[in-house]
Amino acid sequence: MSGAGGGRGGGSPAPQRAAPWSLVATTTTAALCLVTATSLWTAGAAPMTREEKQRLGNQVLEMFDHAYGNYMEHAYPADELMPLTCRGRIRGEEPSRGDVDDALGKFSLTLIDSLDTLVVLNKTKEFEDAVKKVLRDVNLDNDVVVSVFETNIRVLGGLLGGHSLAIMLKEKGEYMQWYNDELLQMAKQLGYKLLPAFNTTSGLPYPRINLKFGMRKPEARTGTETDTCTACAGTLILEFAALSRFTGATIFEEYARKALDFLWEKRQRSSNLVGVTINIHTGDWVRKDSGVGAGIDSYYEYLLKAYVLLGDDSFLERFNTHYDAIMRYISQPPLLLDVHIHKPMLNARTWMDALLAFFPGLQVLKGDIRPAIETHEMLYQVIKKHNFLPEAFTTDFRVHWAQHPLRPEFAESTYFLYKATGDPYYLEVGKTLIENLNKYARVPCGFAAMKDVRTGSHEDRMDSFFLAEMFKYLYLLFADKEDIIFDIEDYIFTTEAHLLPLWLSTTNQSISKKSTNSEYIELDDSNFDWTCPNTQILFPNDPLYAQSIREPLKNVVDKSCPRGVIRVEESFRSGSKPPLRARDFMATNPEHLEILKKMGAASSIDAEDGLRFMQEMIELSSQQQKEQQLPPRAVQIVSHPFFGRVVLTAGPAQFGLDLSKHKETRGFVASSKPYNGCSELTNPEAVMGKIALLQRGQCMFAEKARNIQNAGAIGGIVIDDNEGSSSDTAPLFQMAGDGKDTDDIKIPMLFLFSKEGSIILDAIREYEEVEVLLSDKAKDRAAILKDPEMENEPQSADQTTSGPPEVDGESPEDSSLNSHSESSSPATTDNASPSQQDSEPIKSKGYVRFDDECTYFDEDEEEQPETEEDSKQDSKPLHPIVADWKEDMKAIRELKKEMMKKKGEL
Repeated sequence: MSGAGGGRGGGSPAPQRAAPWSLVATTTTAALCLVTATSLWTAGAAPMTREEKQRLGNQVLEMFDHAYGNYMEHAYPADELMPLTCRGRIRGEEPSRGDVDDALGKFSLTLIDSLDTLVVLNKTKEFEDAVKKVLRDVNLDNDVVVSVFETNIRVLGGLLGGHSLAIMLKEKGEYMQWYNDELLQMAKQLGYKLLPAFNTTSGLPYPRINLKFGMRKPEARTGTETDTCTACAGTLILEFAALSRFTGATIFEEYARKALDFLWEKRQRSSNLVGVTINIHTGDWVRKDSGVGAGIDSYYEYLLKAYVLLGDDSFLERFNTHYDAIMRYISQPPLLLDVHIHKPMLNARTWMDALLAFFPGLQVLKGDIRPAIETHEMLYQVIKKHNFLPEAFTTDFRVHWAQHPLRPEFAESTYFLYKATGDPYYLEVGKTLIENLNKYARVPCGFAAMKDVRTGSHEDRMDSFFLAEMFKYLYLLFADKEDIIFDIEDYIFTTEAHLLPLWLSTTNQSISKKSTNSEYIELDDSNFDWTCPNTQILFPNDPLYAQSIREPLKNVVDKSCPRGVIRVEESFRSGSKPPLRARDFMATNPEHLEILKKMGAASSIDAEDGLRFMQEMIELSSQQQKEQQLPPRAVQIVSHPFFGRVVLTAGPAQFGLDLSKHKETRGFVASSKPYNGCSELTNPEAVMGKIALLQRGQCMFAEKARNIQNAGAIGGIVIDDNEGSSSDTAPLFQMAGDGKDTDDIKIPMLFLFSKEGSIILDAIREYEEVEVLLSDKAKDRAAILKDPEMENEPQSADQTTSGPPEVDGESPEDSSLNSHSESSSPATTDNASPSQQDSEPIKSKGYVRFDDECTYFDEDEEEQPETEEDSKQDSKPLHPIVADWKEDMKAIRELKKEMMKKKGEL
């Protein structure tokens, strides 16, 4: 998915495993070359055994069951699952998230987006049941404004992908025998609902449309927009052309072609690049930066894939023209940096977004393997550093935007690179992705997006593309041909990884094959030669080809460019002094001033030294400013029944123990008296050896720290006094000193907003003794469980060989209550996640990360402490999985009943 909805789907024609490069005839006039797998094994990674691949494939199936099953149990028929609160996200009933919500149309988005994934994963019975639910329950006539782009790739694409595989299964004779093109009829209905968006002079669609009222009517609440992103207008041709070819109604393909033609005509002619945002009425570029990430990505993808699916040479010619410009200006291996379309030698920004991770996969389809390997390896190094790919990161690989909404683009490129190279290295990459998802993103009700990859905190979000794409690519990565019930090479992947059959190229061909109003530039470049690649070009008789490309990039994230070091060594060898470095410069040193005068004048060497000096001065200044901005910290509840499952994002202090340089602090919490901590504590015995809780306000943070330190506290947590504040909506807050010397403060101090702080306070009310871990980043539960006090806690996933036993869950009606949502999603396969064990919830306003249980509570809870003996559960020395699982589930039910009684709901 691209710009509009904050995500981008990926895909390319799916080639078969262990076969030569193949030609797939998609029209009667053209034979198209699809990138397929070779039988070459590149050295550097031992071949993975078939048993290991099967084990990982089965693990992917279990993960999908966990995500899909929880959506169906706790969210359906809502559009998406909120995995932390175990309920559905319904448009208008949750706080608006801005443009991200434009993907939601009250049409059971996740179910439709998952249809063809069910078939790829060989879940044909579930697919048949899902299709019946779509036909019975889904309404496409809702009064809601949706993104044309997201609705096309997710819903229209999902319906067409489901239809494609439904007719395939019907032909096989076992499943779907009752099917009579019902999904196709729904797709056609939706297609006609989207057509009014194209009522512009340019042919570019409006970015949004009301499903019930269309455009421009007062009740439509849309139709006044003037801009759209390039990908939003240029990612329609596959779905719209397929709809025309399936139904014989040519209008859909005609409209999509017109939009593509207009974008091509408006490209910047000197650079052959397109901008990010365009005016749909005038065709003027609104944002004139250009890259391969958010806002443009799938436009390029659909040009090449339209050639594959439709056999129109004009699409290939356009793609090659653009690709030449991309490699000329944007590609700076291994980086892909945005540039200005009118000044393509000038970078537009110094950071990259995560959506460009699809591009190596597209380069595989193009046949340009070397840059694909380079960029993919760079991205993998970033992932190894942060566990996931941050939403954006700088050219020196620091986090720019820390979120990660479980995007599938990197898995997509990993799959296609493995198909192209046969290198088992990419199987190991896929294994890493599986482990990270289970270890850091898995929660009882599905998989939760990462709110901050640095701290490991979660966001109450599981986008539909996670089920549509991630599990599809991961399963195909480890599957052999016989593991798939149909020949996937007969289909092409859309940008949302939906499957469209290649035989559509010869069906209902009523559209002109070649545009006659476009000019093409003859490129004196070898890119056209790569359209139908072969192994001799990609791998010039060298089995170490892929490894040799990756090797120089192994430490690209952790090490800077060595050029400066080489220059210094050369200077020493020649007997001269090393050049002046910015960090050593002193304005009072006459020698330094004399060297500075020479720079840029005496010689080319001096000029280069001067340029580097100025760059270093800028970087040093920037670094000194950033040093004042400390990264977020983590407060992790480690006592029973949480055991590290709850991680709260905390603000750091500019004084006290630096948790990034010292061992984390662990201890039980206790409220200080007075609660503001602004005077000598009256309860020093209560906070002695514990982590003190304080309220913000009435004095300086440093004064609070000194008072609790004098009382013997080993750390402090300051809770915001602004009721309702949350790290979800407020920027990171860091506590400053009092302007005096704070070296006397030796304990760590962290800051929690009101919402996060109430979680700890509510936990104290429920369990009295609450132990937390203050650290720079959430710690692995395996390390937490090594503590002797935790030895009766259920083992984590990588310590067990099977999941917990099935238990009876609550009814769907109960699980939809805001007061509590209960998880009962058993897992039964190898390497199950730690989140398979449930724990008791705590009452608090808002949501919270639980690796094993998440819940949502209203804000009008009583503030007075309560004692509920039934809610206290002690670990028993029985079977570590079965005993604790059953006890926790019993406690959850009892606690839920008590809470419902309080609210008068029983």
